[in-house]
Amino acid sequence: MMSDVCVFAPVSPAAERLRYILGEDDDMPNPTLFTEMDTLQQDGDELEWKESARWVKFEEKVEDGGERWSKPHVSTLSLHSLFELRTCLQTGTVVLDLEGYSLPQIVDEIIERQIDEGMLSPDLREKISFVLLRKHRHQTKKPIHRSLADMGKASGGGARHAHSRSMNDIADTLSTDQLRNKFMKKIPRDAEASNVLVGEVDFLDKPFVAFVRLAQATTLGGLTEVPVPTRFLFILLGPTGKAKSYNQIGRAIATLMVDDLFSDVAYKARDREDLIAGIDEFLDEVIVLPPGEWDPKIRIEPPKKVPTADKRLEKSVHSLNELGQPNGTAGGSGGHSEDEEMFCGGLFLDMKRKLPWFPSDFYEGFHIQSISAVLFIYLGCITNAITFGGLLGDATDNYQGVMESFLGTALSGTVFCMFSGQPLIILSSTGPILIFEKLLFEFSKNNGIDYMELRLWIGIHSCIQCFLLVATDASYIIKYMTRFTEEGFSSLISFIFISDAIKKMVSHTQYYPINTDFKPDYVTAYKCECLPLRSPSPYSSTSKTVSYSLPSYLDWSQLSKKECVKYGGSLVGNTCKYVPDLALMSFILFFGTYSMTVSLKKFKFSRYFPTKLRKLISDFSIFMAIMTFVGLDRLIGLKTPKLIVPTEFKPTRPDRGWIVLPFGKNPWWVYLASFVPALLVTILIFMDQQISAVIVNRKENKLRKGCGYHLDLFWVGVLMAVCSFLGLPWYVAATVISIAHIDSLKMESESSAPGEQPQFLGVREQRLTGILVFVLTGVSIFLAPVLQFIPMPVLYGVFLYMGVASLSGIQFWERIKLYMMPSKYQPDFPFLRHVPLRRVHLFTLVQIICLAVLWVLKSTVLAILFPVMILGLLVVRKMLDMVFSQHDLAWIDDILPGKDKKKDKKKKGDKDDTKKKDKKKGRADDSKDKVRNVKIYCHQLAGLEQKKPC
Repeated sequence: MMSDVCVFAPVSPAAERLRYILGEDDDMPNPTLFTEMDTLQQDGDELEWKESARWVKFEEKVEDGGERWSKPHVSTLSLHSLFELRTCLQTGTVVLDLEGYSLPQIVDEIIERQIDEGMLSPDLREKISFVLLRKHRHQTKKPIHRSLADMGKASGGGARHAHSRSMNDIADTLSTDQLRNKFMKKIPRDAEASNVLVGEVDFLDKPFVAFVRLAQATTLGGLTEVPVPTRFLFILLGPTGKAKSYNQIGRAIATLMVDDLFSDVAYKARDREDLIAGIDEFLDEVIVLPPGEWDPKIRIEPPKKVPTADKRLEKSVHSLNELGQPNGTAGGSGGHSEDEEMFCGGLFLDMKRKLPWFPSDFYEGFHIQSISAVLFIYLGCITNAITFGGLLGDATDNYQGVMESFLGTALSGTVFCMFSGQPLIILSSTGPILIFEKLLFEFSKNNGIDYMELRLWIGIHSCIQCFLLVATDASYIIKYMTRFTEEGFSSLISFIFISDAIKKMVSHTQYYPINTDFKPDYVTAYKCECLPLRSPSPYSSTSKTVSYSLPSYLDWSQLSKKECVKYGGSLVGNTCKYVPDLALMSFILFFGTYSMTVSLKKFKFSRYFPTKLRKLISDFSIFMAIMTFVGLDRLIGLKTPKLIVPTEFKPTRPDRGWIVLPFGKNPWWVYLASFVPALLVTILIFMDQQISAVIVNRKENKLRKGCGYHLDLFWVGVLMAVCSFLGLPWYVAATVISIAHIDSLKMESESSAPGEQPQFLGVREQRLTGILVFVLTGVSIFLAPVLQFIPMPVLYGVFLYMGVASLSGIQFWERIKLYMMPSKYQPDFPFLRHVPLRRVHLFTLVQIICLAVLWVLKSTVLAILFPVMILGLLVVRKMLDMVFSQHDLAWIDDILPGKDKKKDKKKKGDKDDTKKKDKKKGRADDSKDKVRNVKIYCHQLAGLEQKKPC
């Protein structure tokens, strides 16, 4: 007997039963349930039902005094109340799919059933009916003067033939306060109500319990605070002296009704046992807090994220800890289907995947959030284009300059966003490309080779090589780009953005040195000569000196600035002209833009102002920060360095045209030999493009339209050739700007339930914002009169924000901060629960060393080998399999794909197909019999265990 008691089934019988129940007809989601609990109160000589609590997702109760609602909080229930509720459903009346259209009819039906089952004396019929049909008084609302019994009589028998009525149809039976209730905005339109009525009366000697599910949701007059049709009704009336216990049972059933899993059970339950199984599953997941270690008066704040009911049920049924489950596969998009094994199969699949979404890629962009994204990314793109164009002009003797950078950015970006597989990616030039261009120009100059023609052939060869990579589905390599590679690459690019922004600002102190010797008493560091004021004579063309009374102990040449002004003199001298500290002002604009952007971006989490206004301010935070400090700069009027945009549409170098001819200036062997440097460019383009695409397509962004690695690389290759013929820079995916683009388009749920935190829904995937950004970049030469007012320090502040913001959410950065935290203050990261801290530090140290090596290479001439070092990261990650266990890597990184993965996937697919066929042929009866034969231990209040068929 003891062995039977101590043996636990690996799978919860309640969860197994629920899995079977919820697996049927699960196509349509159930409506959201609004639950209201009313308690029976005595107002003078009359009884009334008074609203005491309500639930949409979290509990709100009427505070003592009855003048306000409490803050939404997580319901805390006593374990005893759940056991008592379970007993109530076992012994009380359970009516499922009752055909009821008015509260009097429903009450009569419940009472009649209890009398027929011998649970209620016929003498109590009128008293029970009288109590249940008393008027309802809702919080902060005027009492409804007509009782529900009178309303039921007035409605007549015609109501029996009316099904669930619309809000307009029942408006005449509802109070004006109900229809005007602002709380209605917090409830979804398709919501239904669950009403809980609990109270004590003096004429009962045992509880009167009923659980009712209506066949059709029906509006029952003023029963509910808001005009929502009622689907469920729970009634508990009991003898006096146990009001607190009844209230706790009512809160228990109300909390269960807003639980996602139990509400599904309540909608699909076939009998009483299904409801009890739902309570048992709820009890399996309940966490008990010891009474001596926790204050029950504390109200728990709603969590930021609540696990779904599906995951809870899967956890109950399948308690297996599969390897690699924490993080999943790398990027979520590295798998290849069998169709990709054919020639150009990946490219055709990308086109097939993206074509159905093409119309929505445009009309989904018409949203106010897109405006803020366009303004943000546009300013980042033109700043990058000007900076890169200036450096490229210096490196290539102006064969490529700011004008070419603007035109190339506009052309490449527009074409890519229009036809690519992932239009959220923003194309830009990168540092390794700049270094390659510089070395190529110096090689051409030293060997008497025409630079532009050589560059054209390199671009043609690189384009062909990209086509070969696309045709052979070389993008499969992204399967091996785990978190280790992604985080190392994105962190490096982010640090480059941050360091470049700071370097630009430090350079201002050299060009505009800060006047450290300034004295308030003098205008500059040197004393100016003070002379008596001279004014023109009205009788001659000469001017005369105006005499002022000056103390005998002072001389005009010895006066300070204040004294000179006091006695009416003027300061004269070459050093007297005021020279402002432009570097200091530039740093104010720089850090001010960054700080204001960060503050406004976080404003949506503030407690001030309505949600929509906070979100609007957060979306336009960057634009507002830029406009604020541009206005400050104009107000002060200092000549800070401004944005310089080309004003004429012509090449930067006068002796070159817009078209580069492929023949005539170099020997024939150059056309073939250019294949070798083109190979290096192709590796650079491929690695930079694909890693940026993996970061953009990572599963955390919840992109729903799929990826397009092959299609992206195809268009990058096409644009390589086009830009080479036009003499424009080469472009590839810009990691930081692409991440900023995604962040500016993130969508969150509009918080409907009180206390519910907005949940990240995904990204507004469309092509419109990218196209508008690059079109604006192209027409910027016509916007020069406006753009010239923007100070460069303001744009450098935007660059700093991009770099810092792209680091947020990177696990690598969070693990670096763990080095400086004592263990007791470390955040509760999931990987810290499963991996020893020393192993986490070791893994982080390897990443830091790799990042340092990449940084050193980037800062030297060896930066041209940068793409090869990125490939080296894949090798390093493979070697980590020999240092760390697969369990540890599953939590702090991603598991590398195995050799037999495709075979296992194919076998799994065959099994899934077999299951589907069996289901279609009606062979699911075996599983039904299996459920019926399950034996469970039902925990009774007495503490005994009794075997009972499920």
